[in-house]
Amino acid sequence: MNSEINQRFLARGSQKDKGLAVFTSGGDSQGMNAAVRACVRMAIYLGCKAYFIREGYQGMVDGGDNIQEANWASVSSIIHRGGTIIGSARCADFRERAGRLKAANNLVQKGITNLVIIGGDGSLTGANLFRQEWSSLLDELVKNGSITAAQQEKNSVLHIVGLVGSIDNDFCGTDMTIGTDSALHRIIEAIDAISSTAYSHQRTFIMEVMGRHCGYLSVVAGVISEADYVFLPEYPPPTDWPDKLVLKLEQERSAGQRLNIVIVAEGAMDREGNPITAEDVKKVIDERLKHDARITVLGHVQRGGNPSAFDRILACRMGAEATLALMEATKDSVPVVISLDGNQAVRVPLMECVERTQAVAKAMKEKRWADAVKLRGRSFERNLETYKMLTRLKPPKECFDAEGKGIEGYRLAVMHIGAPSCGMNAAVRSFVRNAIYRGDVVYGINDGVEGLIAGNVRELGWSDVSGWVGQGGAYLGTKRTLPEGKFKEIAARLKEFKIQGLLIIGGFESYHAAGQIADQRDNYPQFCIPIVVVPATISNNVPGTEFSLGCDTGLNEITEICDRIRQSAQGTKRRVFVIETMGGYCGYLATLAGLAGGADAAYIYEEKFSIKDLQQDVYHMASKMAEGVSRGLILRNEKACENYSTDFIYRLYSEEGKGLFTCRMNILGHMQQGGSPTPFDRNMGTKMAAKCVDWLAQQIKANINANGEITCKAPDTATLLGIVSRQYRFTPLVDLIGETNFDQRIPKKQWWLRLRPLLRILAKHDSAYEEEGMYITVEEECATDAVA
Repeated sequence: MNSEINQRFLARGSQKDKGLAVFTSGGDSQGMNAAVRACVRMAIYLGCKAYFIREGYQGMVDGGDNIQEANWASVSSIIHRGGTIIGSARCADFRERAGRLKAANNLVQKGITNLVIIGGDGSLTGANLFRQEWSSLLDELVKNGSITAAQQEKNSVLHIVGLVGSIDNDFCGTDMTIGTDSALHRIIEAIDAISSTAYSHQRTFIMEVMGRHCGYLSVVAGVISEADYVFLPEYPPPTDWPDKLVLKLEQERSAGQRLNIVIVAEGAMDREGNPITAEDVKKVIDERLKHDARITVLGHVQRGGNPSAFDRILACRMGAEATLALMEATKDSVPVVISLDGNQAVRVPLMECVERTQAVAKAMKEKRWADAVKLRGRSFERNLETYKMLTRLKPPKECFDAEGKGIEGYRLAVMHIGAPSCGMNAAVRSFVRNAIYRGDVVYGINDGVEGLIAGNVRELGWSDVSGWVGQGGAYLGTKRTLPEGKFKEIAARLKEFKIQGLLIIGGFESYHAAGQIADQRDNYPQFCIPIVVVPATISNNVPGTEFSLGCDTGLNEITEICDRIRQSAQGTKRRVFVIETMGGYCGYLATLAGLAGGADAAYIYEEKFSIKDLQQDVYHMASKMAEGVSRGLILRNEKACENYSTDFIYRLYSEEGKGLFTCRMNILGHMQQGGSPTPFDRNMGTKMAAKCVDWLAQQIKANINANGEITCKAPDTATLLGIVSRQYRFTPLVDLIGETNFDQRIPKKQWWLRLRPLLRILAKHDSAYEEEGMYITVEEECATDAVA
């Protein structure tokens, strides 16, 4: 798959002769409003006439007030709302040609020849049929006198672009659909809440989640909630599943576990196609285990609530890209759907994705389960493999002595260096259990470098890390102390505990510390072991990765707080909030939270700003207030500028806004590090740690001699594991030196900076523009082989 990332100049007002409409169809999902907002505002920026079509295809068929022109204020204060403000409905009329003829007439009368469809594969298939029939529909409308020949010529081609809004993540061709991450948030919130009461009473909870035809929600929820068993459509158990379920739950209870969680997708079945319901599972547990089992059916709770930060940003990027794709379409263009490929919003052929999605259903109907999993794509496969790995019935007996300690494998250690961040505990749990399953011994080093020097080291067993995946902070403890000047003491402790491989989980300090240790290998043989770093920091300022553990949780904390702060001014007319975020010199949190929260401006260190820029933004705010917008949001990264402090910006807005709006200031502080880890961080930590176990074992095996001595001196034996594009990649630490700004502790290249123009386009009112246009990154898919 070949992707291009280009900087293109978008001329403001360059598409004044075009009409664009956006509508939502089928089931609703969180994030749809953010996509609608992005489509409308990008269209307005380009000079299009933008329209809402209310109630989906039904509104298109009925016409009238259902097709309404949208302006800038129409989509203000909706980015944080769940569902869809323009309504969604299933439409039997549109399935008939007579209904599509009415819809075509309604669109022509408004001059709309560009459609953004936000829905599932059925909605997108219907739109493509509509596009194919468009010419013949117009011929018929001219023939019956509904439109003129001039109208037919002007509106001769219909362009469509699809956005997939579905909590099930059941569309092949994209890594994530709009709403999936938010649904996972609802599921995990419910499981976390239930876990506390279940621990009190030694209960087994059976959770039924959505997923009639796709098990993505169930399998990911299983990975990030420490579920004991998961039933999903694409990977059905054999008909003797009750025996395997009983064996697994018995093993967990005998090990002292007080809580068991079983997750059942609503479309679960066995390998013969027989349905498996939550009631079936409860009956087995009641009759054969006599456990106190309870069923919780989450139902439409999973569709509800505010969208997560991930879904808001995803929808903003997809919505903007959809509008751009329509504006650049020609009469020969193939209709596309905007998809997420790794960390890029790309265009892929619509019907090819629909056909692949339908191929999954066919494979499942024919009981070709392996094919169904493969067709779901790499993301689904990776999650399923992680689930199977973490829920194996038991470690091999031959790997342990009578006391349950490892007698084969290697001696590995894990530690934290830097500030705590959510996801650290999930990573440690995964590392410990995967290593123990191999037969390795795992030592947990408490309190970082200081704890290692003090000998604060203990062996971690299987049950020692139970319940860790959903906990924030760092149970092992962490300090910012670097190894420099303490190499002799560190080497002595590594020798004492015979450590053969080291995992360091932490922020910029962990990356820096691992590099310092690796640099001393010629002086200390104990450092000649494989060393790997998993970046974990809310600041997301570590080179070699696009995402660090904890940054998604930090982003969601900021976004939720901004929602509450803005809500506090619900009854107050015209108020602007100036909010300071953490991040050091890295503006990731301020920029992404600005995009997710619908901020009017986000000031960061990486993008220099002057008093003139601040003044222009104040005038922009005043113009928005005059147009009826009542609340404003300004974000500032804590080290954006030494002189233009948060207090300075607050005072500037307060002074210049007198008589127009009032101003308030908030410094969020360490609450950004707190809370429970998001599904994204739990999942990423679990996967990364599992990969680290395999990598350490491979490196030890490749560099150990007959006497058991390990000699790792090659650069690729001291690495950082990061997410680059859509791949997990081990990068030698020495290769990252040239990519690092050590003075400001940030990477020299940061992918999220290309979202800054989009933030400005979606934030600024049309009347505030002085420039004739701006450059924006356009991510375009050039190949036709779309995979999830």
